[in-house]
Amino acid sequence: MNASAKSSEVDWTLQLTNEEKLTRLMSEYGANIVQLAYLIVKDQGIAEDITQEVFLKAYRGLDQFRHQSSVKTWLYRIAINESRKYLRSWSFRQIFSTYLSKEEAPPEKVDTANVESAVIGRMSKVQVAEQVMKLSPLYRKVMVLHYYEDLSIKEIAQVLDISEDAVRTQLSRARKHFKALCEKEGLEWT
Repeated sequence: MNASAKSSEVDWTLQLTNEEKLTRLMSEYGANIVQLAYLIVKDQGIAEDITQEVFLKAYRGLDQFRHQSSVKTWLYRIAINESRKYLRSWSFRQIFSTYLSKEEAPPEKVDTANVESAVIGRMSKVQVAEQVMKLSPLYRKVMVLHYYEDLSIKEIAQVLDISEDAVRTQLSRARKHFKALCEKEGLEWT
């Protein structure tokens, strides 16, 4: 994030009440947070619940936000942590078998236009989303953050709290796994 963008972001956060900040954050990032959570937990209703929890935590933590990263990166970090927390939870493990057989399409907002152009030319959006959803959570996270959310390597490193080199490695491996999944399904990959 450049200095002027960061400065203007700090300015608006100082001028608004916490309720106004929350409303603005929800309208600006709500759909992206739902999408991110959905791509991790694979259930629309649970993704919406996680999104509510993300904004509740953000509201409670607004005064402590130090602007060392962008608000978007901060919210994505909370969303990923909440999604991980859900995946580790007892309720998820108890009902996981139900979700294995459930076939849901990803939310409408998913824009695969940013996924590697060679894939888009040969595969439908649904096929791309299906293959991404088959990746392990580790690889799915970096693919989603990079291609669906357009985060830079540096921003992904901040969100996942790992080094930029680790992000590059995970992204490279995720691409290889994605390609292998596509080839296994007989989908054209150029």
